[in-house]
Amino acid sequence: MLKLAVVILNWNGREFLERFLPPLLRTLPDYAEVVVCDNASTDDSVAFMRENHPGVRLLQNERNEGFARGYNLALNQIEAEYFCLLNSDIEVTENWIEPVIEQMDAQENLAAVQPKLLSYRERDEFEYSGACGGYIDKYGYPFCRGRVFGNLEKDHGQYDNVADIFWASGAALFVRSDVYRTMGGLDDDFFAHMEEIDFCWRIKNVGYSIKVNPKSVVYHIGGGTLPKNNSMKTFLNFRNSLYLLAKNLPDDRLARTLVLRFFLDQVAAFSFLLQGHFKDFVAVYKAIFTFARTYRKFLAKRNTMPKIAFKDCYPKSVVALHYLKRKTKFDGKSFS
Repeated sequence: MLKLAVVILNWNGREFLERFLPPLLRTLPDYAEVVVCDNASTDDSVAFMRENHPGVRLLQNERNEGFARGYNLALNQIEAEYFCLLNSDIEVTENWIEPVIEQMDAQENLAAVQPKLLSYRERDEFEYSGACGGYIDKYGYPFCRGRVFGNLEKDHGQYDNVADIFWASGAALFVRSDVYRTMGGLDDDFFAHMEEIDFCWRIKNVGYSIKVNPKSVVYHIGGGTLPKNNSMKTFLNFRNSLYLLAKNLPDDRLARTLVLRFFLDQVAAFSFLLQGHFKDFVAVYKAIFTFARTYRKFLAKRNTMPKIAFKDCYPKSVVALHYLKRKTKFDGKSFS
């Protein structure tokens, strides 16, 4: 069986394929292959692949299935010991694969690993979508080593140690294929955004570990599909954050945490309104109402296994620490 499949889910990313696929292929060890799965692009991505990279395996989804289901459909057709889910707007570096595979080979309980993610445009700065490893607070707000909300640190090697993390970024996610399949893959209902946090939370609940390995470095453009200021992204992030909590919080914390999140999300909505971002204001309320309408569906997805991963959530509110106490950095243990 193939050791590693690096799988790119593409949607209207012909420009990124042209720019980043050739250097990716040059870094590929002999035990790995690249697979591109096209998510019903309306640009000339498929024609470009067939003309310029006929040796790269190309899969095609019949319609845009989003990030979660799009990857699930693709990975169901691939046999490999490890998968690497890689965004099309990622620039890889030399030797970005080997440190991760060596680490996973040596640690059987290690289910997923992410590289250090730096900004493609600001080369010495961490990138928003995963920085140097993801964490989450007890109210479901994600943050990273190197990134707390919109505060992005410069990379001075301060986080160059391998570390246990709560979630690994879906922008460049190495995962054991047997774990991926046993856990049912990504949750289709998330469509896009935060589905990797839900997946990581679930695999931590069954006792696996997740790490960041900064010896592996990639550069991410970010916002390749949905720009940061897109109201659809606002909707997905707020809705999926509620989905995440409904599925994974312990029973004794579920109701009170959701009530608090409803309040905080409305504060965020009016903050958008005061900044003149009316579409984002609407998107937050649309997210809350959509969650309320589908709440029972997500309660049904809660399983009976102990929610042991909750103990690894940061025990304080990152919202309070950042916006009230002006904390902007997290080193994996504490804020400063």
